Amino acid sequence: MTIRERTEAVERQLLSPRATFSDTARRDRPEEECPLRTAFQRDRDRILHSGFFRRMKHKTQVYIAPRGDHYRTRMTHTLEVAQIGRTMARALRLNEDLIEAMALGHDLGHTPFGHVGESALNDACGHFHHNEQSVRIVEVLEKGGQGLNLTREVRDGILHHTGAVRAASPEGQLLKYADRIAYLCHDFDDAEAAGLLTAEDLPDNVRRRFGETHSEMITAMVTDLIAGAMDSAVIRMSPEGDETLLQFREFMFRRVYLSPALIPDRERGYQVVQMLYRHFMEHPEEIPAERRLLADTDKQAAVDFISGLTDNHAIALFQDIFVPRYWNL
Repeated sequence: MTIRERTEAVERQLLSPRATFSDTARRDRPEEECPLRTAFQRDRDRILHSGFFRRMKHKTQVYIAPRGDHYRTRMTHTLEVAQIGRTMARALRLNEDLIEAMALGHDLGHTPFGHVGESALNDACGHFHHNEQSVRIVEVLEKGGQGLNLTREVRDGILHHTGAVRAASPEGQLLKYADRIAYLCHDFDDAEAAGLLTAEDLPDNVRRRFGETHSEMITAMVTDLIAGAMDSAVIRMSPEGDETLLQFREFMFRRVYLSPALIPDRERGYQVVQMLYRHFMEHPEEIPAERRLLADTDKQAAVDFISGLTDNHAIALFQDIFVPRYWNL
């Protein structure tokens, strides 16, 4: 018996009957099994070592090009989602390796400047969603067109971590909550550090049910989700927890995500993405060859290239293309 087979046998003994088992995982292109790692462990490792994963350390979470090293980036958000997801999966006896792989890959397709860049690219090209781009990355763009050949289960969780369609697996459904819990709590923590708000500004019901600190909030939400999903066929919080989570989210949109203090930089980021898209649609020959070779149209090549830029690369490109230069004559 290999180490992988032993791990798969342990899953069968310890995980809940509703969990997704590694020995049932399927890939579009069959591969020889690894003697050490399960299919979902291999998926996790492939994402972790990918180029698109590394780029997330220089992509916006909320604060565009923040001053200081303590604000979250898209990568630190991703790591927090993975940690929260594993905690809840272990308590519910679901597959921790599966939700970790989904979590590490769920935001690979995010644009520079976060959701502002996503909106800009969607408005410019007519349709762009970061979850769909994340799937395109792992299926096509990584490894020079080969993709990562991830399991169908991981790709389904990545695709459905946002939006109205529910993920097929309980781990994928859990990821949606892990993502929301992570970004609400850490974005609140960053907003406090930035002086945008204090715990006293929170709605009374949020403070009473979830607490006032980053740690208290995560603990309360995770505990509620585990209790609500323990004996339920559906992965969800209690009705009161879901209602409070929605109140918290609405508060964060009103006071942070749409805060007047952030609007100027958000508008600048929006214009950078829009202008870059227009430029590369007019000059597709300037799109790197590796992106053009993997796209059926100039539009897709421009979307792939721009969405993959880090904040700093997007700003540098914009300056190079649109900002007049000083010449030493």
